[in-house]
Amino acid sequence: MAPRLWSRWSFPAGRCQDPPNKHVWPPPLACWAGLSGGGVLKLKLLRRARRVRPRAPIGWCAGPSMGRGRFHLKTLGQERSLSAFGVQAGAAALLLLLPATMFHLLLAARSGPARLLGPPAYLPGLEALWSPRALLLWLAWLGLQAALYLLPARKVAEGQELKDESRLRYPINGFQALVLTALLVGLGMSAGLPLGALPEMLLPLAFVATLTAFIFSLFLYMKAQVAPVSALAPGGNSGNPIYDFFLGRELNPRICFFDFKYFCELRPGLIGWVLINMALLMKEAELRGSPSLAMWLVNGFQLLYVGDALWHEEAILTTMDITHDGFGFMLAFGDIAWVPFTYSLQAQFLLHHPQSLGLPMASVICLINAIGYYIFRGANSQKNTFRKNPSDPRVAGLETISTATGRKLLVSGWWGMVRHPNYLGDLIMALAWSLPCGVSHLLPYFYLLYFTALLVHREARDERQCLQKYGLAWQEYCRRVPYRIMPYIY
Repeated sequence: MAPRLWSRWSFPAGRCQDPPNKHVWPPPLACWAGLSGGGVLKLKLLRRARRVRPRAPIGWCAGPSMGRGRFHLKTLGQERSLSAFGVQAGAAALLLLLPATMFHLLLAARSGPARLLGPPAYLPGLEALWSPRALLLWLAWLGLQAALYLLPARKVAEGQELKDESRLRYPINGFQALVLTALLVGLGMSAGLPLGALPEMLLPLAFVATLTAFIFSLFLYMKAQVAPVSALAPGGNSGNPIYDFFLGRELNPRICFFDFKYFCELRPGLIGWVLINMALLMKEAELRGSPSLAMWLVNGFQLLYVGDALWHEEAILTTMDITHDGFGFMLAFGDIAWVPFTYSLQAQFLLHHPQSLGLPMASVICLINAIGYYIFRGANSQKNTFRKNPSDPRVAGLETISTATGRKLLVSGWWGMVRHPNYLGDLIMALAWSLPCGVSHLLPYFYLLYFTALLVHREARDERQCLQKYGLAWQEYCRRVPYRIMPYIY
């Protein structure tokens, strides 16, 4: 995530939709940098308006970067974008901050001190980052996943209705791509493919992935210049090139039936994540005779998570990543670079900092992960079942609140426990992924800290949007379900 990703994929039935997991994306670094407040204020009184945009007005808005007395008319999509991700300067900062953070984590994991905070132990030169071999390997990986995307799918699903009242069609074959990739890698290893050499190439691979994200995002930005207005996303069309480059202008950029955003959301990044994990496990076996129990647990937990995401691939079609957000650098970098190279951080740490783990503690960690997955999958399945068929016997007895939109809000079952039970399950699993790394270093817990900040940020955005959409019904839902993510705590 992302990812969804990619939590990633779940939101209460009848509620406004929130993006995934997962590898959930975009990261909340904008919040940490103090950029997410946006500073957009609705003003009832107009004062010295210098410019009026000829678009559907919702109110006069001012932000801290606009200067005293400067007011601009914003559309609803622009206001949401600015309030969520900050002003244009914030987008420019994130173009540098996100790749820098990713490389800091890669360097910290392989260093002796393994410090999350503070400068890395060394800074690599260009010769350590650039590798033609890594470039060819990366392009081959993208080409393989694109070819698997084009294979006949077990199902073709329709997306949400677009502005022009059409619906796009999407192949549901992500899990098939995972299985075929595993078979091809297995055949390659039996033929002598040195998978254990991959960990030594993580830095140059991350470098070419970042270059790919920038070049690809530029292509998407240029493509959006000739796209019809109906194809543009609600946000990402502010007129500021850097801001629009970051957020993405076009909602569903395609060439023929190849959907770039849908492809990148799950395929190269998520499957690449588990492949990197497996390579780190093989490298540990080469160095120490056999993989450690801690490495096995991390690989198993995260493979389950990725397999679940790809098996329920159709669920992503109703997330904000697909239905609302444009496809620009934010999602492109997150999907193809951030997810595989930062979500594999625990396995990277264990390769360079082995941890002894006894069976009793391993059993406790497995139980924690099982509880998190049970909550995560139970909440998602309940929501999906209710959305597809409210009369299904599994959900027919659940209590609901009717809304003015004609849809209903679940107020019992998982969604009566907290407003975001899927987020709770995600956080419990994130803890289980970090515990095999011990407690002597903070670095392996970066994902847990990052994901907590991300989900709190997403939850706040979801609350605002649902209040606007459902009004009094949402207020009643919040009254009856007072806790947002953690029962009796938050």
